Amino acid sequence: MSKMTVAKTILEQLGGNKFAVMTGAKNFVDCGDALSMRIGRNKTSSNYLKITLNSMDTYDMKFSRVSPKGGERSVTEYNGVFNDMLDDMFTAHTGMYTSLF
Repeated sequence: MSKMTVAKTILEQLGGNKFAVMTGAKNFVDCGDALSMRIGRNKTSSNYLKITLNSMDTYDMKFSRVSPKGGERSVTEYNGVFNDMLDDMFTAHTGMYTSLF
């Protein structure tokens, strides 16, 4: 039986491979209680997203801009996001749809 990690669960809640294809998301990193990724070009200047499971059993989404030299500048943070709202928050922030439906 495979162990479900928090990062794997977050990716499934976003839509899994369909999410990656629809948004250009790549470089997924399992950060223990979080999932981070690079995201494709969108209506904001953000190109990086980290979703963290917090102590309230909801998620914190941090969109940022990461420069090629590794500098990070926060664009927007959303706290207390429920799992069924992750894709809607992503679409509202980036303008990118996470599925065809």
